[in-house]
Amino acid sequence: MNKLVVAGIALIVVVGALSLSLPDRRLFPLMVGAVTAVALLTVRWLLARDVRIASDDTRARDPGEALRRWLARTENLVQRSESSRSDWDKHLRPMLARQFELASGQRKAKDPGAFRASALMVFGPELWAWVDPDNVDRSGGLEPGPGRAVLDDVLERLEQI
Repeated sequence: MNKLVVAGIALIVVVGALSLSLPDRRLFPLMVGAVTAVALLTVRWLLARDVRIASDDTRARDPGEALRRWLARTENLVQRSESSRSDWDKHLRPMLARQFELASGQRKAKDPGAFRASALMVFGPELWAWVDPDNVDRSGGLEPGPGRAVLDDVLERLEQI
């Protein structure tokens, strides 16, 4: 694209120099204006074509493929909820805490006290222990995670917000 712009500017300069060498210099503005318009329209057309190609790529995606990716991602999350606590802490806890922040409008960074209070009202102390982003087990132990039932309860409470 940069080469095209440089070539357009060079063409405008060359046409301007040639038109100045003509005996009738009244044509200078017309010739330079026409070449400039052609160069600008060419650049505009190329930019619009690039945007159209990018948007066509997203429309051409198969909806079935998107559904299969969503299903695989969901199955992966369910499997992680039934595996170890370290998997829960690494993959599910941050996602659930982020979803709670988005759903409740309470930002932990803004007011940690209000964030914790609203979380305890929504989840209760038992479920909040599995969503709380500060309750990560740093020992890296392989104790079992809470399981699918807790994940279902947490997601139901998030839906209710």
